[in-house]
Amino acid sequence: MLLLLDGHDYRFEMENLCRLFVPREKIVVRVADDASPVSGSPEEAGITAVTRLRREGETACIRCELFLEDFREAAEDRVTPAPGQTEDRCELRMAQLLYSLFVRLFGYAHDWGIVTGVRPIKLLRRLTQERGAEAADAWFRDQLLVLDNKRELSRETLAHENRVLSLSRPDSFSLYLSIPFCPTRCDYCSFVSQTVVRAAKLIPEYVRLLAQEVAQTGVLARELGLRLETVYFGGGTPTTLTAEQLDTLLRAVEEHFDLSSVREYTVEAGRPDTVTEEKFRVLRRHGVSRISINPQTLNDGVLRNIGRRHTAEQFYEAFDLARRCGFDHINTDLIAGLPGDTADGFFHSLDGIISLQPESITVHALAMKRASNLVVQRRAVAAEAEAYDTARRMVAFSARQLPEAGYHPYYLYRQSRCAGNQENTGWCRPGKEGLYNVYIMDETHTILACGAGAVTKLKQPGGEYIERIFNYKFPYEYNARFEQMIARKERVKTFYEENPAQAEPETGRN
Repeated sequence: MLLLLDGHDYRFEMENLCRLFVPREKIVVRVADDASPVSGSPEEAGITAVTRLRREGETACIRCELFLEDFREAAEDRVTPAPGQTEDRCELRMAQLLYSLFVRLFGYAHDWGIVTGVRPIKLLRRLTQERGAEAADAWFRDQLLVLDNKRELSRETLAHENRVLSLSRPDSFSLYLSIPFCPTRCDYCSFVSQTVVRAAKLIPEYVRLLAQEVAQTGVLARELGLRLETVYFGGGTPTTLTAEQLDTLLRAVEEHFDLSSVREYTVEAGRPDTVTEEKFRVLRRHGVSRISINPQTLNDGVLRNIGRRHTAEQFYEAFDLARRCGFDHINTDLIAGLPGDTADGFFHSLDGIISLQPESITVHALAMKRASNLVVQRRAVAAEAEAYDTARRMVAFSARQLPEAGYHPYYLYRQSRCAGNQENTGWCRPGKEGLYNVYIMDETHTILACGAGAVTKLKQPGGEYIERIFNYKFPYEYNARFEQMIARKERVKTFYEENPAQAEPETGRN
């Protein structure tokens, strides 16, 4: 596809909007005043989109055109924005016009309209605070073109999120530990995770150094007087580690952090083929209160298609074992739009999960990431053809069934190139929200992160400014350059010196 920009620099938004309708195509962008050659031509590009902006005093003339073979249509408007809103208003109107042309070309509108951002609930919250709930909902409907079903989902999610956010204080933070190892690499995965076979030699040293990073991070948290709200072991698959290795890391957290204020302690046990009673007993002994066991589907054929070396029966066994070990807060994940899955197959999987009555169920729409095997091995087109239309039915089914089964949405986020342009939604029973999920998605407070690929996010207390500190991505880098990486963490201390966190009095929120 060819995207032409003339008289404006709204490339990011226009390119993302095009990707809503052509998620797998390469988009060649050409700027009207750019003399550098661009490979391809409108004829070779297939779809050609032209976006033009001309200024006449305080008025902006916006015109969009869309071409594909016999389809040649245009939409235009004149906009006179309020002072200080020129660029935002022009960009929004251009997106609306270009979207309307794509709707005419393809014959359907997206549930999320022109929303392309990751955090629509955070946007809705800001609009609600600024304009009130009714005006915020009207903006989603009239300006962002969000359809009724997603506006209703957004309103309900916002209400439940707000209750979780009220628990956070100016001096709050969460702790994240990255375990970037898995038994096998799922074909849809783009995370920096390695199979235990390839990384076996790295793991003992990785665990030793991670425990050391946890210790040094704990020193920083104590010196700064920060209050720990949630702990989250993610991956990869943390339960890929042995029981002894898990014990080492859990003890490090216990020894170096004050856990008296912790509201939630989560360890992902995402792969059913990695759990044992011994590992579960270790987690329970160290106060882990929430785990996640993720089948993604209960169809064995689909599991084989995506490279997961376990069966649906193993998932049921792992879930039962977790209950017998005393876990009363279990999350399960399902993915809508997996290659080879059908709408009926997804319905069966969801019904099977609901029958177990887990405390929370997260429904993801398949995201075709560039680094995943599905894309690298050129299986993306086939996967999309199978998944795109059915993914909408799958997600819609979950949005009907889960409330009937006693679940409500408590957090939501979106990704690019998702099947059916859908979203990822966490559903839970009352009082069983995954607190860390809300905090990380809303960017509520600081996340101190340890391990390979982990990103510390420093949140200005009482403000919106966020600063990131990146750990080395790969385990071999993490092991080899540990001291250099640890030196970066000194920025945590200077950040809080520049942006002090003041604890609330004990009579305040708990």
